[in-house]
Amino acid sequence: MNKKNIVPIGIIAIVVIALAVLIVKPWQGSTPENPALEAFGECLASKGATMYGAYWCPHCQDEKKALGAGMKKVTYVECTEQTALCAEKGIQGYPTWILGDGTRLEGQQGIEGLSRATGCPAPAAQ
Repeated sequence: MNKKNIVPIGIIAIVVIALAVLIVKPWQGSTPENPALEAFGECLASKGATMYGAYWCPHCQDEKKALGAGMKKVTYVECTEQTALCAEKGIQGYPTWILGDGTRLEGQQGIEGLSRATGCPAPAAQ
């Protein structure tokens, strides 16, 4: 390979790396740490709350986004990957929440709905 070919290849490599950083970086840390949301997630977990959803479900994505850092504490079942479990639990729509006491919450609940159903104090809006 001669020197004339090395320069364009180097420029292309730099452009590809820069684009990769621009694409990946927004996904890193896209959910800011929020101690109140984490505490809410811990409370949901203590109540045995499990969210059943699907990656393609916009309501599931909204629910996860609303819970933010608290979602790390909650059990989440991806029904496209765990089809037998979701069938066993009778999951027919997404998201579906099942609490430790057997209570079923179908559809997007939001923080307020989950707070009412579980007794977990809703974090203050930021």
